[in-house]
Amino acid sequence: MNFDEIIDRRGSHSSKWDLMEPLFGVPAADGLAMWTADSDYPTADCVRDAVRQAAETGIFGYFGNYGDYHDAIIWWMRQRHGWQVDADWILTAHGLGNAIALCIDTWTAPGDGVVIFPPVYHEFATKIRNAGRKVTECPLAREGDRYRLDLVDAQKRLTGTERLLIWCSPQNPSGRIWTAEELRAVADFAIRNDLVLVSDEVHHDLVYAGEKFVPMDLAATDARHRLVTLTAASKTFNIAGQRTGNLIIADAGLRAAMKARLKALDLNPNGLGVAMVTAAYSAAGAAWVDAQIAHLDRNRRLFDDGVNAIPGVRSLPLQSTYLAWVDFSGTGMAFDEFDARVRQVAKIAASPGPGFGTGGESFLRFNLATPRARVAEAVERLQAAFADLQ
Repeated sequence: MNFDEIIDRRGSHSSKWDLMEPLFGVPAADGLAMWTADSDYPTADCVRDAVRQAAETGIFGYFGNYGDYHDAIIWWMRQRHGWQVDADWILTAHGLGNAIALCIDTWTAPGDGVVIFPPVYHEFATKIRNAGRKVTECPLAREGDRYRLDLVDAQKRLTGTERLLIWCSPQNPSGRIWTAEELRAVADFAIRNDLVLVSDEVHHDLVYAGEKFVPMDLAATDARHRLVTLTAASKTFNIAGQRTGNLIIADAGLRAAMKARLKALDLNPNGLGVAMVTAAYSAAGAAWVDAQIAHLDRNRRLFDDGVNAIPGVRSLPLQSTYLAWVDFSGTGMAFDEFDARVRQVAKIAASPGPGFGTGGESFLRFNLATPRARVAEAVERLQAAFADLQ
């Protein structure tokens, strides 16, 4: 469990590192990639062992029989989240990005509206627009370091064309963990407006000590007739490249509609991804996750202390995820100015806040799932880039 070993990912077909220069202008030679949400350390030994075993077998034919895979998911959700899932509820997509696109495709038509609550994961809006649907933004309200729902305002923003609501829990980019009461309020909003509710819970394992994540399905059981929960081991175990994610659907009608779409598109899980997730969702995997969270906790404290020492800059305290959401509004700088300092002076590629929608205009998002030395270096570079504010 060595999370501090520096591994050079340049030239490894890593989108995070190899696209840093063409997308952000940050030089590959000495830049720091802190944008895409994957981690810079190897996954758990139990997952790597599963890959070795598959390689040693040497046969990669058609894959079937998902019993062990489903059992592992059921065990994980019960042990880690107190959530009892039935095997019949579990459908598998080509990663959660694909799962989101499938939900848009299955339950909306071109021209329909899809509700999101920005600032929120930028791929929600991208996938909605790519599908020829319309984004209905219902911005979160910010109070100090926290975001809160404003469903009165949200109701006023609906146009009557909306058919789907995509929810993010825990919240990306802020790391906010929603309470059971807030989740019920979102579910009630969906019911009231006849919306299918898609709850993206991909970061649910990356929760810091003293915090409690509640699955939407547990908080709002009366919304099951319109709820689709998305989960994956991808962020937790850094295996997003295997493109394996789950749609967990308790309602038979919704599940039948998604099954039909998967069948029509001939989408099936890949065997290696299934083997890796099955190995990850185990006692050994759980121990590795606990160690990873301890590492991330040290990183977030180091990062927050250093960044918050820069006048006018504020890293919002994380309850979950490894994604620091940093507000530069106190500097008085426009986005282009502080973004240029980060990219050109500090030589750090961070995710631009405006891409997360309304409310992200003064922010950058930094990925802290990396060795501690890189976080320390990032802090030093940022302090130097804004040294004139000291």
